[in-house]
Amino acid sequence: MTSDLSNVRALTFDVFGTVVDWRSSVSAEVAAFLKRHGVEADAGMFTDRWRREGYAGGMRLVRDGELPFQTADQLHLRMLKILLEELSIEAEEAEVEELNRAWHRLHPWIDSPGGLQRLRSRFVVSTLSNGNVDLLVNMARFGGLPWDCVLSAQITGAFKPEPQCYQRAAELLGCQSHEVMMVAAHQGDLLAAAETGMRTAFVPRPDEAGPNFPVDLTPDPSFDIVATDFHDMAAQLDC
Repeated sequence: MTSDLSNVRALTFDVFGTVVDWRSSVSAEVAAFLKRHGVEADAGMFTDRWRREGYAGGMRLVRDGELPFQTADQLHLRMLKILLEELSIEAEEAEVEELNRAWHRLHPWIDSPGGLQRLRSRFVVSTLSNGNVDLLVNMARFGGLPWDCVLSAQITGAFKPEPQCYQRAAELLGCQSHEVMMVAAHQGDLLAAAETGMRTAFVPRPDEAGPNFPVDLTPDPSFDIVATDFHDMAAQLDC
């Protein structure tokens, strides 16, 4: 480990997209659901809207005070019902709830379980996600993700990229902000974390967003680490 990062004690990870492949995982379940209901629609586009308008869009509404604070599950369910109504799909409540839980069953990127285990040999590894706690726990059990701790906006009381989310996470881990490194595939997440004093590691996931939303993967020069995957990150940190 370089002397510049010698004070880092804990790593906090964005989860959706950074640790798990949300789009492919959810699209497969959406495609099966649409087929059961005899609906011809693009499962990938359905999933994109579900994520962007329901999850990301819902969080913006919460931050702007247009919705009360609620969990990722609640935001996902709100948007799912809108999408089903647009497609005139009538489904039993239990089936809708089960589809909504697709977000609990996201497959990890191939390097995630082993890479996290390597990093865990030297650091505390924790989620720092806008997902709710039970969602993150279920996802960890489903994908074999070896977290030491599960932190989320549900615990910090604020969604990323609000400063409170990062600051409260460091406090809960018993660390100063500079002793925590935020790990993410999303540069905005890292830049917001850095504003609170956290160190940063950028691990781009080129296939995360799918073909409809190209992403600029050129890393900001301020990031402490840029890695191709978690094994590369572990090697850079002498794990």
